Amino acid sequence: MRRILPALFLTASALVGLAIPAAAQDADMRKENFNLDEDVAISGYDPVAYFKSNTAIMGQSSLAVFHQGVVYHFSSAANKEEFKKNPSRYEPQYGGWCAYAMGAKGSKVSVNPETFKIVNGKLFLFYN
Repeated sequence: MRRILPALFLTASALVGLAIPAAAQDADMRKENFNLDEDVAISGYDPVAYFKSNTAIMGQSSLAVFHQGVVYHFSSAANKEEFKKNPSRYEPQYGGWCAYAMGAKGSKVSVNPETFKIVNGKLFLFYN
């Protein structure tokens, strides 16, 4: 039994060591594929506000959250906390690129954050 515990500890440590670089790679990949303006998603607009008020509201850099390589700004502390509970619910589809262009041609086209639709609980942004 005494020999098994050190072996289990070393195995668990090795697995944790492998998971950290994998998570960093995922964050880097997301950052490369998201439509970001100086590392900020949705040009600084609050992703939760789209759902709560059906309005595009500019967030504040003082209310920022870094989520898997992407920074989001929020217009209120309440929206920031709501996002932290379930980020994938509020993130824009197609990495924030124009949903029409991505669907039609797979093209990464910038968006106007004030042009959006929420369909089946998902946020879609559009060029115009």
